[in-house]
Amino acid sequence: MMHVAGFVGSSGSGKTTLIEALLGEFALRGLRASVIKHAHHGFELDRQGKDSWRHRKAGAFEVLVASPHLLALQRETRQPREYALAELLPLLQAVDWVLVEGFRGAPIPKIEVWRQATGKPLLLGDDPRLLAVACEGTAAPGLGGAAQRLDLGQPARIADWMLSQSRRFVYADEPSLE
Repeated sequence: MMHVAGFVGSSGSGKTTLIEALLGEFALRGLRASVIKHAHHGFELDRQGKDSWRHRKAGAFEVLVASPHLLALQRETRQPREYALAELLPLLQAVDWVLVEGFRGAPIPKIEVWRQATGKPLLLGDDPRLLAVACEGTAAPGLGGAAQRLDLGQPARIADWMLSQSRRFVYADEPSLE
């Protein structure tokens, strides 16, 4: 059974740092976890001049690079296209948890990461899919009553909370693994 948890927040709020810590916590508990990250701007996984970069620039629709310890698939789209999270989840191998960074509008349970230092308000205060806000201490102005407050400085406790609430994170559209 796959669990999916979305992490949203303003730039600089600590989403990546929290996800990194949670990956370690899940690994310590013997759980496998994957990550899907939304990138707002173009990005390059390859370096100019490398074979896979050359193949992609020459017009390959997809370039798959495989080594004994790493597999990477790049797909070039000629026109800008936003992928729906539901299109990306089936591309992953079966794992216990998928931690999703970004995809604010996706219909999945979410944890907002918020730091007062960003100077930004909460993004998802009234979103019914917002289960918790991870913040410094208990400060999170404008947080609705339904969301749990989690201490951003305690990733082990956040992992404990997620596991205790795991039924709320079950991915309902999980494809058959037959």
